[in-house]
Amino acid sequence: MDIADVRRRVEEHFSLGGKLEATYYGKWAAGTRKHTVVSPVDGEPVADVMLSDTTAYEDAVKASTRAFEEWREWPAPKRGQLIRKIGERLREERDMLGLVVTLEVGKTITEGQGEIQEMIDISDFSLGLSRQVYGLTMASERPHHRLYEQWLPLGPVGVITAFNFPASVWSWNSFIAATVGDTVIWKPSTKAVLTAIMVMRTVAEVVEEESAPPIFTMVAGPGVEMGEMLASDPRVPLISFTGSVRTGRRIAERVSSRLGRTILELGGNNAAIVSDKADMEVALKGVLFGALATAGQRCTSTRRVIVSEKIYSEFVSRLVKAYSSVRVGDPSQEGVLVGPLIDREAVEKFTNAVKRAEEEGGKVLFGGRPKTVDGLRGYYVEPTIIEARKDMEICREETFAPILYVFKYRDLREAIEIHNSVPQGLSSAIFTTDLREEEEFLSPHGSDCGIANVNTSTAGAEIGGAFGGEKETGGGRESGSDAWKNYMRRQTVTKNYGHDLPLAQGVRFDI
Repeated sequence: MDIADVRRRVEEHFSLGGKLEATYYGKWAAGTRKHTVVSPVDGEPVADVMLSDTTAYEDAVKASTRAFEEWREWPAPKRGQLIRKIGERLREERDMLGLVVTLEVGKTITEGQGEIQEMIDISDFSLGLSRQVYGLTMASERPHHRLYEQWLPLGPVGVITAFNFPASVWSWNSFIAATVGDTVIWKPSTKAVLTAIMVMRTVAEVVEEESAPPIFTMVAGPGVEMGEMLASDPRVPLISFTGSVRTGRRIAERVSSRLGRTILELGGNNAAIVSDKADMEVALKGVLFGALATAGQRCTSTRRVIVSEKIYSEFVSRLVKAYSSVRVGDPSQEGVLVGPLIDREAVEKFTNAVKRAEEEGGKVLFGGRPKTVDGLRGYYVEPTIIEARKDMEICREETFAPILYVFKYRDLREAIEIHNSVPQGLSSAIFTTDLREEEEFLSPHGSDCGIANVNTSTAGAEIGGAFGGEKETGGGRESGSDAWKNYMRRQTVTKNYGHDLPLAQGVRFDI
């Protein structure tokens, strides 16, 4: 299979002729602004989309608000059954939806299908969650009193997603939010709007078949306009935003000014420490996957590797050798591990980052240039390894590209210092077979990230754990564990079943 085959299959299966509607609120509606989807694989147009406008936004929010009033009354297990049926439909469409991801954002076939599989996995998780929305019972200090908490649906939730995970991140938020009784307004990236439309078509079919209200709505419009409308809208009590630190700050300011809530999943500048006590084969595979998966366009991509001076020469030489064997090109072809960057602007940022690194004293050990792939006009670059110094400012920034900065360390304390020296705090890893080093890395003075891995990559989080990071990554948590609480409101309940009115703290109020 090549990208021409993918394009043909997607066009036939999803009927891409004409202009596609990008607004859904129980029905599909056309906007007023045309947007042409271009594949980063070959630089060729895929489809024309009519983006949402302000009228469409207002219709979608109103529909989501009305739907919430009905949906919150559905018993949670019944809501979970609907999400289960969505998961079943996604199983049927997994391969075709995965091809849309490959065509639109340039992921390999296996990564594209893995993205849809992640949606299926979170639907399974949501089914279980629907019978486990637990609250605590506390001991009251007053006689004949019962004290407990309950969790209630919050309202219409806004979910703003990025291009790099155009389907799964939406489901992390939306399937959990819907299971606990919320409705969801989706603002996808215009860089991945085709995937969003096809996912919403699939999901909406099930919702309509089950005679449920439009619990999922979509407004696919320009990022600044639609994103800020959502962030400023008091009818939307929670905004979940995935994207850059700069945009996340602006979203947070808008939402906090109206005392709303946010779940922020912002930049990652993730590092892996490779100890001299590491299993080198495992470490090499972990660093390679972390640095090169999705062409370095994951928020969890490994951007820095910190290597013990005792094995530095051997590890780096093997890393360079491995990079030289990696195939870059059409992600739909077997054997290709690194596809394109998302667009021309991303290539320019890659080039500028390499230039800055060299100006700051870095040494390019491999790659460093844009790459031409025969027969394709896509946006390709060479996977790049740069030997870095601790004082290089470019290493403190996140560049969404396959650039790996290599550092040398003397002892674990220095390695952790280098690791924690950046403003972002999403994912981290250490490769070691030494229990003491592992525990040091996981201690309070170890990794300062929201995700810590031992002998596995910084990339590739499972849906069962809460996903998110610290510092400039934003502090948000999505997906598994108890992240569901972010989408609900907590209510503490006190019941007096006695015949008197005793007060807490021994306060007396006698009449």
